[in-house]
Amino acid sequence: MTDSIEAKLAEFGLTLPQAAAPVAAYLPVVEAGGMLHISGQLPFREGAVMTGRLGEDRDLAFGEEAARACALMIVAQVKRALDGDLSRVARIVKLGVFVNSAPGFTDQPKVANGASQLMEALFGDAGRHARSAVGVAVLPLGAAVEIDAIVAIE
Repeated sequence: MTDSIEAKLAEFGLTLPQAAAPVAAYLPVVEAGGMLHISGQLPFREGAVMTGRLGEDRDLAFGEEAARACALMIVAQVKRALDGDLSRVARIVKLGVFVNSAPGFTDQPKVANGASQLMEALFGDAGRHARSAVGVAVLPLGAAVEIDAIVAIE
C-alpha cells in the first residue's frame, strides 16, 4: 500500500509534510493494542499554521483546505511512526475534527469532509471511518482546524 499511497498523493499533486514536532508536553503518536492514537494535528500551508475562525474571517473552502492539510499531517505522523511503511495501515478508524467556529457557524461536518474525503481517496475502503466534527471557540496557535485520529495497524 505504501507505493499506492505515494502514487495517489503524486496523482493528486500532494506531498506529505514532515511530521510536526509536538508544541507541548505530549507524544505525537502512541501505539497501543494494534492502534495508533495520533494527537491533534494542525493545518500547515507553506510552513505556517492556517489560522482563523470559520464563519467569521474564514470561509468553508478555507476550512476544507485546512482539514485536508491536517489529514496530510496525520498520514505523515503515521508514516513516521511506522518507519515509512504505510502498508501496515489496516484502517483509519476515527477522526476527531475540531473547527475554530464563530457563533452560528454550523458547517463543521462540511469542513471535516476535507479530511474524510482525502482519507478515503488515499486508503480506499480502509480510509472510511467514524468521525466527530465539533465547533470550538479557539484552537492552539489560532489554528482554523485541528484533527486527531485513531488508526488500526497490522
